Formats: sequence, C-alpha cells, structure tokens
Amino acid sequence: MQDAVGSPLPPPHQPGHGPAVGWSSAAQHPGPHHPGTHPGPAPASLPAGPAPVGPPPGFAGVPTGPGAPHPPSHAPASHHPGPPRHAPVPPTPDTTGHVQLPPGGPVPMPSAPPATGTPDPTSTTLAVLLIGPAGAGKTSVAKYWAGHRRVPTAHISLDDVREWVRSGFADPQSGWNDNSEAQYRLARRTCGFAARNFLANNISCILDDAVFPDRPVVGLGGWKRHIGPGLLPVVLLPGLEIVLERNAERSGNRRLTDEEVARIHGRMAGWYGSGLPIIDNSQLDVPTTARVLDDVLARSIASPPQW
Repeated sequence: MQDAVGSPLPPPHQPGHGPAVGWSSAAQHPGPHHPGTHPGPAPASLPAGPAPVGPPPGFAGVPTGPGAPHPPSHAPASHHPGPPRHAPVPPTPDTTGHVQLPPGGPVPMPSAPPATGTPDPTSTTLAVLLIGPAGAGKTSVAKYWAGHRRVPTAHISLDDVREWVRSGFADPQSGWNDNSEAQYRLARRTCGFAARNFLANNISCILDDAVFPDRPVVGLGGWKRHIGPGLLPVVLLPGLEIVLERNAERSGNRRLTDEEVARIHGRMAGWYGSGLPIIDNSQLDVPTTARVLDDVLARSIASPPQW
C-alpha cells in the first residue's frame, strides 16, 4: 500500500514494542526525536554500521541507549512523532514600503518664498497643468521640462492614459459621443489620482490636456477637483499656422483635420483675458519654451492666478 506521496506505510506498531524488523523509525521520520518518544532498539538482523550521528547542536533531545527513560505512561506508545514544529511566522505588516498614499485633502498651493527671496520653480515640488490645442507642443515641452529639473518630476499625458483602453477604445475622431466623453473623464480622473500619488511622495508632475475655456466644469474645474488648488495651469498657445504645421507632422489617430485644428484653436483663444498665464511659443524651440515656463511658474508661485 502506498500513501499519497508514494512512500510506503510502516507496518502496524504494537504498544510496548519497538519498530518492526526491516523498518527504520529514523528513515520514516528523518527529523530528530521529540520528547515523549523512544526510538527502540535497532533490529538484530541489520548489519552493524558506524555509530549513529548525534542530535544537532543545541537540540535538547531525549537520551537514548541503556538506561534511557521510558515514555511517560500518559503518552500512547503507538504515537509517531510528526515533523518538527517551528514558531509561527508573524503576519506581514500591511504597508506599501516608502510609497505613501495620496493625502486625504487636495494638493495645496506651493508656499511662496519670503518677500526678499525669488521663487525657484526648478527645485520646488509642483503640480503643473499645461493647456493647449492639438499641435501646440504640449507633450514635447512637458517631457523636456520634466526631464531637466533638479528635483524628481513625472510627466503625465492625458492622451497616453486615454489610450490605455485597447478593446473598446472610443476615438473622438470617429465621432464624439457619450462613450468617448466617459473615457476622457475617466482618463482625467486617473491622471489626477496618479498626480496626487506622485506629489504625496515629493515628486513633481506636469500634465498636458486640451482644456477648453468654455467648459469650465468639465475642464479646468475637473482638474481642480481631481488634484486641488495647488495645481498651476499654464496655457501654451502658438499661432494657428504653427499649430496646423505641427499637426501635419503627426500620424495615427492623433492627427486631426485642418478644420478640426482650426476649430479647437479658435476655442482656445477664449483663454485670453481669463487671468491664466499664456505662452506664445510660435517662434520658440522646446528648450526655450521650457525656460519661459519656469519664469511663468515662478510668477505663479509668488502670485497664484485666480481660477
């Protein structure tokens, strides 16, 4: 008869008797003897071999050989010792290492320096929202700005997060509907949660999105709800001819028709007079635009815009 793992079962063990001939208690139970058990004499039919190896150092076992004590009367003689027992392992604490969860409240406005000092946005933990039409260069500027700061900074692209949806992706170019609107809102909420996680761990972040001034509740108001009043919005708005030229260099579903680009650019013009800082990067390359962005952010920290 075989047990579940293929090792043979020992013959029935009679009370008061040692192991049956041909069966070794040590072979069946390779671990050290436990108190309350007796290994019994070695079978006479087995050839004499080297002296048995003693218990490992530090093991308080039961002495064996002539004169060894017998098992206590209350312990059943047919009991076979099980595997050695170890101290229970304490449960793993419910932690996330050094990564903190986002704070319960919204992200506050970064503290302004003393009146005698000059704000240094390059070494301050910030949350920046870069607004602009398609083709304004938001993604290029945001990536460059995030990669050339003196403090840890993350770039969070709304379009990248929106395109995480593969099967069932609602492309607005195929027609704006409730499904595409829902996926845009879901992507914004996901970006906002990610930004708060980064900020909770002292990592700045810059987000880019085509936020329209004529939809304050869904656009800028939504970002304020997701992140908090500490978010610093900046508008990147080059001329229409520059936007059309840059859009023509795009490919895939991020390339829009000229009519759509012109329509979006016209709606973005509503940011003029809003009080938000606006950068016209029509004649600026990416590194220069990033430096201008630092200057704008320094002024925003010293005198936060009302939005």
